[in-house]
Amino acid sequence: MNNPPSHPLRGSGRPAGRAWRALALTLAALALTAATAGCQKTQKSKKDGAGSAATAEAAGSGAGSAAGSGTLIPVVARGKDIDSKDIMARTEVAEISEVKHVLVAWKELESAYGGQMDPRAKTRTNDAAAKLAQELAEKLRAAPDSIDALVKEHSEDPGSREGNPYTVRDDGQFMPEFTKLSLRLKIKEVGIVQTSYGYHVIERVPPPPPDPIESSEILRRASHGESVFVRHILIAWKDAPAARRGMMDERAKDRTKAQADEMVLKLAARVAKGEDIVKLMAEFSEDPGSAKNGRPYPVSEGANMVPPFKNLSMRLKLDESGVVKTDFGWHIIKRIAPPPPPPPDKLESVEILSRATPAAKTKVKHILLGWKETNAGDERGKKRTRAELEALVKKTVAALQKGDKIEPLMAELSEDQGSAKSGDGYDVTPDAGLVEPFKNLSLRLNLKEVGVVKTDFGIHIIQRVE
Repeated sequence: MNNPPSHPLRGSGRPAGRAWRALALTLAALALTAATAGCQKTQKSKKDGAGSAATAEAAGSGAGSAAGSGTLIPVVARGKDIDSKDIMARTEVAEISEVKHVLVAWKELESAYGGQMDPRAKTRTNDAAAKLAQELAEKLRAAPDSIDALVKEHSEDPGSREGNPYTVRDDGQFMPEFTKLSLRLKIKEVGIVQTSYGYHVIERVPPPPPDPIESSEILRRASHGESVFVRHILIAWKDAPAARRGMMDERAKDRTKAQADEMVLKLAARVAKGEDIVKLMAEFSEDPGSAKNGRPYPVSEGANMVPPFKNLSMRLKLDESGVVKTDFGWHIIKRIAPPPPPPPDKLESVEILSRATPAAKTKVKHILLGWKETNAGDERGKKRTRAELEALVKKTVAALQKGDKIEPLMAELSEDQGSAKSGDGYDVTPDAGLVEPFKNLSLRLNLKEVGVVKTDFGIHIIQRVE
């Protein structure tokens, strides 16, 4: 799973409680992102939109302490160069690679872990880490099938120790070095690469066989490439990877995989026959972000979601449904027609949002403000009344329009953990994996212009800076 905070246009965080909430937010905002400790980018992302609640974490390969995508955590202390340069120089690159890895860190990297470093690494020197990584690589080359035992014994990435492979594509989900090596390995080949989190001893493993319940025929189709909207029913079981991390509905705590399979087959048949999926979601779904409100999720190629969920969604025909498995459990997914946009909030910049021609790319900075009914979990937002919010938004917008710099206001006010203190901006493009309202406003702002938009995480005061 992940380490530090979560992100409001995507989301992540390691602790089980935060992670479970992030799943709800994630699905609500953008849909399932994965989470891992040592192989992904930080949450200060070029693709992230705003802050700390909109991309959630899924299990095993996404956005965590080293998650998200975009600006990388700087290397605190570069270690010995033991990278598998011969493999990384190959021109033959796989489209997708299933890998398992052992993460080995050393004490000088502790600041990159945000307080989550494995105790074994806190006293380890770089020389010792390099020696251990090379020894583990040699053991794996001699006995590739020993990967699970070595990961369980030695890896300092908690997500990897659960035994599930990480699905790697060239889509920005993982640290660039990790991705580069993973996509060039052959099946059962082993390599080493260094990232900001340490040495990764990576083995490419055969892809797991599909579960018989999955909609394999749909998954074999080519992606249609267009953005779609879907609704889904999530059914988990007690031994699912996310459930083992505490991210599970009470109803799943005693449910076996066989019981979940039986339940999903019956529900999938009902959805396929045309029963109202919104009603079925309310009764059966264990996704807290959509079960009770029937919320649809936008899905696109650039969406920061766990790959199986995205892969099925992007292959469904309109009104078609299918079944896929992720680390969260079973998803019965139905593609629906795009829903009508919600009525604008009275604080929103309606005139800017109605502009016809968006820019191809912008860079923005923003201030996220929540209130009691809608917030990203920040204590300030949870206590703020709507009247207090409206007054604060108007005051802040006026200050920015007068010429005040946004960075001090971000540090003082913003509830986006991913950018508030750093003052980082976000690169926005039409296909960026961001919640749509944030993206829509960002692409319509003129340089230095300020606008306001609402998402599931609160009110965003956005200023275009490039």
